[in-house]
Amino acid sequence: MKIQKILPSDKVTVLADSRERNSSVIRHLQDSGVNVRDRQLKVGDYIASDRVGIERKSIPDFLQSITNQRIFKQLESLSESYKKPLLILEGDPNLLFEANGMHPNSIRGALASISVDYGVPILWTPDSEGTAEQIHRIAYREQFKKDRGLQIRVKEKCPDLPSQQEFLVAGLPHVSNTLSRRLLKEFRTVKKVFMGKKERFKKIEGLGDKKAEKIWELLNKEYECED
Repeated sequence: MKIQKILPSDKVTVLADSRERNSSVIRHLQDSGVNVRDRQLKVGDYIASDRVGIERKSIPDFLQSITNQRIFKQLESLSESYKKPLLILEGDPNLLFEANGMHPNSIRGALASISVDYGVPILWTPDSEGTAEQIHRIAYREQFKKDRGLQIRVKEKCPDLPSQQEFLVAGLPHVSNTLSRRLLKEFRTVKKVFMGKKERFKKIEGLGDKKAEKIWELLNKEYECED
């Protein structure tokens, strides 16, 4: 897994795939004050934070991607690369079963598989402006409410061991690729990072008390989720 750190901005920043460059979604995002950065993304169309990757489909694109099975490959890669993958379907939901001559049960089966098998939430937007508003809100919530940065996380077919180690550690709260490397250089192994003491975390440049506390709590607090 390759991780590219994007420096934070003083306003909402969204990474957009270069193939979306001529999309009106980009224009609406910029009109609303979002800092849109053009990138050649291997996974997803938009990135809202280090954990949220977004695939955007119009209804015709979505139906075509069901036919050629491309949607499932895209969402599999998105799920492997981002902790919180999202699919935005753009258009009138009432038209979903009226276009392309596809049997309604095939469409329902695809929707069920996306939500249940791949675990990817589906968000509906009426048009490109609605899509931009939704992406803006997600990015704002992630970056300013949840204090999460931006990262490009790309699943590679055969990552080397150091990349795998960096990816594991970068999954900790507020840990960028740079901080991941600093932690590994300090502790030497992933296991020792995960067993690290709170005071030692605080000494890592770029972490500080608050982030160190959150990392330590994640690694040490008992799992309490009930079925």
